[in-house]
Amino acid sequence: MLSEKRSSMLHGILLITLFSCASFYIGDAQALKNISFSPMIIGIILGMLYANSLRNHLPETWVPGIQFCSKKILRLGIILYGFRLTFQDVLNVGIAGILIDCIVVSVIIIGGVYIGKLLKMDKDIALLTSVGSGICGAAAVLGAESTIQTKPYKTAVAVATVVIFGTLSMFIYPIAYKSGLLDLTPEQMGIYSGATLHEVAHTVGAGNAMGEQISNIAIIVKMIRVMLLVPVLLILGFIKSNKGSGATKGKLSIPWFAIGFLAVIGFNSFNLLPTDAVDAINYIDTFLLTMAMVALGAETSIDKFKKAGAKPFILAFCLYIMLLGGGYALARYVAPLWL
Repeated sequence: MLSEKRSSMLHGILLITLFSCASFYIGDAQALKNISFSPMIIGIILGMLYANSLRNHLPETWVPGIQFCSKKILRLGIILYGFRLTFQDVLNVGIAGILIDCIVVSVIIIGGVYIGKLLKMDKDIALLTSVGSGICGAAAVLGAESTIQTKPYKTAVAVATVVIFGTLSMFIYPIAYKSGLLDLTPEQMGIYSGATLHEVAHTVGAGNAMGEQISNIAIIVKMIRVMLLVPVLLILGFIKSNKGSGATKGKLSIPWFAIGFLAVIGFNSFNLLPTDAVDAINYIDTFLLTMAMVALGAETSIDKFKKAGAKPFILAFCLYIMLLGGGYALARYVAPLWL
């Protein structure tokens, strides 16, 4: 009986693995590379296509394997994400980038939750959308989802908002900068891009279009925002423990994968592994996160999107305007004080 259960779980994991391989294959298309459309985003789209087509034709015994990917594999992926960062990156960008990142993350998350209340929308979707917009897109949404343990379709809705507005910014920023619409120095533009673009991929894409100097600063500032995921998850875990009931109330819900993420950053800061090894780990990590995205998409049907309604996208648009306007003001007037 136990071996049969394991076999069924492996079937589910294998299904998600095959979809993830397809995501990487599709992601190799030059057109998608040009717009920095990562395998993770392709993965959640494929997962949703599966959820709305073949989902009801496959054995329910495969579901535990899919859920394993959306929970356990996800947390492992978040931990290994730390190999993309070092504490030296923080020191290199200076006080300006760190200060602006902290302001952006705090204002967007708190503001997003407040706007969500005004819109009377689902609290979990509002929080996930705010965390995704404020920190690092899909990876942040996944981290928050694993901490508050909400329903997969809510995660998919939040990721969708990040993809739409993040991709839009990736095209707008280079055009606005090169046309002179944004009155910023290369250093300020780098800080602005890193502090306000949604995904790491969006930052890389926009930065490369504006030149190496801007790109280098933007990526470092962006990665500092990624680091801020750790304290945010710890705070969410603390809030969750205080809002519990019965035996769970007062029991601190610590997202241990966030601590692991921070520990990996510390290890990576010593440069103990060769560059090729780190690159290989990052590739594997992207695959693991793609598996998690496919699994989340596989639990998301169109009727659940309809249930969420237009409010998540209204919220995401409000946060997008806050990022554009507030981020510009910070880069234009605050950054020069510290550069």
